[in-house]
Amino acid sequence: MKKEEFRNALKPITDGLFGKQRTSVYERPHFDVRPIEDMMNDLAEIDPVEWYSYAFSREPLNGKFNEEQRKEWMEKSLACGREYAQKVCEKYQTRDPKKLAQAMGMDISFPEFPEKTDRVLFAEYRVPNKICIYMDAVKKGEKLFDRPGISNLLTEGLDISRLLLAHELFHHVEEQYHHEIFTKTEKVRLWSLGFLRNDSNVIAFSEIAAMGFAQEIMGITYSPYIMDVFLVYGYSPEEASGLYEEMMVCAGRTPRTA
Repeated sequence: MKKEEFRNALKPITDGLFGKQRTSVYERPHFDVRPIEDMMNDLAEIDPVEWYSYAFSREPLNGKFNEEQRKEWMEKSLACGREYAQKVCEKYQTRDPKKLAQAMGMDISFPEFPEKTDRVLFAEYRVPNKICIYMDAVKKGEKLFDRPGISNLLTEGLDISRLLLAHELFHHVEEQYHHEIFTKTEKVRLWSLGFLRNDSNVIAFSEIAAMGFAQEIMGITYSPYIMDVFLVYGYSPEEASGLYEEMMVCAGRTPRTA
């Protein structure tokens, strides 16, 4: 994918930084652009559990759930991600995502852009053991560390590619532990008729747990969801501001004025 095609794919943004869900209908409005420092400060204050509304907004089955269910599943999914982060770090005696990936026999590549896709992707996991980290977005994010306050806010020396890798690595861990891990064993019943029933996995469980996994391994205090805004800002400050507004509203907070 050429650079211009990648920029065009951001309109509309159909995926977040890590998520693979997409919104069915999107009319691109215009947003007031905020400084990235202000948006990161606001979003970093949101407790990881408070992201449940935003996390489930990308879930195809979201309309079937109530607020109490979303919050409960958010807590359980985050706990799942943290539990398995501790488990694999103890097993392989390292918290470095690259060393963990190598120990698990992962095939990691760092291409500039994704190929043959109409989705916006910054990283992805491909069964059985391949992870791609797309470096154009990483490099744009790294340039933002020169902005006043950004480096201290996001943890000085934060390695964006390692954060992306940690998130995607969880999806491989899921496959390894699929018989027991919450994100694979927990299902919701869509309908039942006598002995017939239709139970389904929930995509959001996996993405939320991957956030908890990445946060635990990287040792950061904020939710990795804020990186949606951070990396999109390198391509479109306006689109990043739109995501910021959505995140703040979902968390029950008032977005600051431009």
